[in-house]
Amino acid sequence: MASSSSLLSEEQFLCSICLDVFTEPVSTSCGHNFCMACVTKYWDSKDPCQCPLCQETFSRRPKLHINATFREVVENFKKTRDRRKDGPPSKPEIVPCDVCTGMKHKALKSCLVCQTSYCETHLEPHQIALPLKRHKLIDPVVNLEDRICKKHDRFLDLFCRTDQTCVCQFCTETDHKTHDTVPIEDESGERKVQLGKTEAEVQLIIQGRLKKVKDIKFSVDLSKRDAEREIADSVQVFTALVRSIEKSQAELIEVIEERHKAVECQAEGLIKELEQEITELKRRSTELKQLSHTEDHLQLLQSFSSVVCTPPPTKDWSEISVHRAVRRAVSQLEETLNKEMEKLPEVKLKRIQQYAVDVTLDPDTANLFLILSDNGKQVRTGDTELNLPDNPKRFDRFTVLLGKDGFSSGRFYYEVTVKGKTRWDLGVARESTDRKGDITLSPEHGVWTMMLRDGNEYTACASPQVRLSLSEKPQKVGVFVDYEEGVVSFYNVEARSHIYSFTCCIFTEKIYPFFSPCSDDSGKNAAPLIISPVNHKY
Repeated sequence: MASSSSLLSEEQFLCSICLDVFTEPVSTSCGHNFCMACVTKYWDSKDPCQCPLCQETFSRRPKLHINATFREVVENFKKTRDRRKDGPPSKPEIVPCDVCTGMKHKALKSCLVCQTSYCETHLEPHQIALPLKRHKLIDPVVNLEDRICKKHDRFLDLFCRTDQTCVCQFCTETDHKTHDTVPIEDESGERKVQLGKTEAEVQLIIQGRLKKVKDIKFSVDLSKRDAEREIADSVQVFTALVRSIEKSQAELIEVIEERHKAVECQAEGLIKELEQEITELKRRSTELKQLSHTEDHLQLLQSFSSVVCTPPPTKDWSEISVHRAVRRAVSQLEETLNKEMEKLPEVKLKRIQQYAVDVTLDPDTANLFLILSDNGKQVRTGDTELNLPDNPKRFDRFTVLLGKDGFSSGRFYYEVTVKGKTRWDLGVARESTDRKGDITLSPEHGVWTMMLRDGNEYTACASPQVRLSLSEKPQKVGVFVDYEEGVVSFYNVEARSHIYSFTCCIFTEKIYPFFSPCSDDSGKNAAPLIISPVNHKY
């Protein structure tokens, strides 16, 4: 029981911002307590102004006042804690009877009028004599002078709410004459009620902290399972990659050896052909040398045409090579390895697709030019405004709408078919995003999107914007969000490739899927955006 009480005392006086014992505690209108400096610093860095604990938004920044009652409770706790740290808990002190001589008996009551503590025997006059019955008796205390007014030498039986101090009856006739005073029992009763409420609040905070601990442990377990799954997927991919490399290496060696044998045969034929040409050229060289040394002028002239003008039987050997076959084999191995390495993004996308959610478009947010399908899965831009009532959720200037359901934690993924379109915007937006007037597509304004313009210009709407160079034009785009990690990613679903990711995002409220089919562009952009079911068999 002692350890449980100690734990309660330690936990119930901690500020949820600094996680230390309250200093100058203040209370918000939603009923939560914080250090004055902590909540002031928190609000200086936040807009809009919200309660750090329950996230309740205040239309105006509250004017804070020190909770004097709670501060007194906190100070008492600090003193008790410090005494506990200095030594073992002290036992209740036994108050001796002031009247007993010799061996002192234990006092049963203390009289504030007599300023004396009495044992059971010496207390009898106060229980019998009528004048003494009017005296104020309390449980025995050691320092009775602390219960007596230093100025009037009367016991402190009243409490001045104006000055927040205990006073005697004479004080109310002098210094505290116009002040709000009540019997000390009444004020103590009210303080006990306040302490009960504070303790209830503290219990709620404790339950919240315990739930947070449970949530964190659950997140750790979930992260562990994700890590194990990622490791298993990676081991599977790299095992397959190693096997493919070993297989390709064996095949390459076999191909190289076969090609080398073929090269040897080819080389033997080429050498034989070259040797025949060399023999013929040597014979022709001998004839030319003999003819050049003859002194028979007639013979030289008659033989010149047949010997010199007839070209030797040779061919062009400059393009002949025996290395190309080996180079082709190595290129084939490189191509195989590249294909295996390309499977890594596929594994990642497959893992992300397990967080697929069923997204339905919200007609209450749709701009009046947008036309939705009956099942809420398709949207396109029309030529005229629809005659629909306006509401605070509807976007009034741009062809934009949101999904019906928002997300304030965890991970979610959805896919949108964009085939046939020349312009579109996709991503997520926070719930408080401006819906009236101009919309700025940027994280600073609570919108994380990528867009297509002019049929082939892809851009991530960051600050500044990032032009994206895509080797393949996406026909279906996947959008993945990890709320806690602050990540928004886009994928080319059919190519199984990553397009772009926003990282280090700060989400403090619900976020919703964001869509814009953009203008019709004279029919060039008439195709709808289609929310597609996720195919896990890719």
